[in-house]
Amino acid sequence: MAPRNRNRIQIVGKTFTAVHRHARMSPYKARPVVDLVRGKPVDEALSILEFQPRRAAPMIRKVIKSALANASNDLEVKLGRLVVTDARIDGGPLLGGRKRFMPRAMGRAFPIRKRTCHITVTLAEAEVAGGGRKAKKDGAKASKAKAGTRGDAAAPAKE
Repeated sequence: MAPRNRNRIQIVGKTFTAVHRHARMSPYKARPVVDLVRGKPVDEALSILEFQPRRAAPMIRKVIKSALANASNDLEVKLGRLVVTDARIDGGPLLGGRKRFMPRAMGRAFPIRKRTCHITVTLAEAEVAGGGRKAKKDGAKASKAKAGTRGDAAAPAKE
């Protein structure tokens, strides 16, 4: 498994949101695409989505561009520092109700469910804070090595 990115994003300025509601796509198929860009800078996120062969990629790219256009209206914001802080895919209503049915075993009929989703992207002016775990100090290792982990009495003393 690849190591996780331990860098934390610290939001500095305002947030800008764009939403695409009732997108004609299953949320299950769109979520892996949105996971690729969450936490990335906007320009990097757009370039990742440009070369994704998934059907959700152009839709998500369009929503990110819309949020970027919302941010460009604010003169105080530096567009180069914008980061995708939140990207969500929520389930929408089923399209077409229960008009058509799929024949199933033993004479049963199941409704055809045409799923939709709501794509929400939030951009914020942010900076990357320091990395995750702190390394152990060398002094702690050295003192532990000197003391020994098992009874010092068992080891012969040097004179």
